[in-house]
Amino acid sequence: MRATVTDKGQLTVPKAIRDRYGIRPGAKLEFESLPDGTLRVRVLARGPDNLFGLLHKPDTKSKTVEEMDAGIAEAVSARDKGTQRKRG
Repeated sequence: MRATVTDKGQLTVPKAIRDRYGIRPGAKLEFESLPDGTLRVRVLARGPDNLFGLLHKPDTKSKTVEEMDAGIAEAVSARDKGTQRKRG
């Protein structure tokens, strides 16, 4: 897929990519230049929809730091496995 950079340095992410990665208006992307000349783009935040469920619900038990760490580790592992699969 291709995208064209405008005179203002802006580009439109193709719809298929936006849909696949959940990129919505307000999403934050990180660009990284790799030594081999490759440009890596990562989705950091997926816009306002990403805020759903952020606040604590009064009728639920709070998670411990250990439970939160385990959940983060699981999410990172799943993300990394998905990234490796896409590169292969």
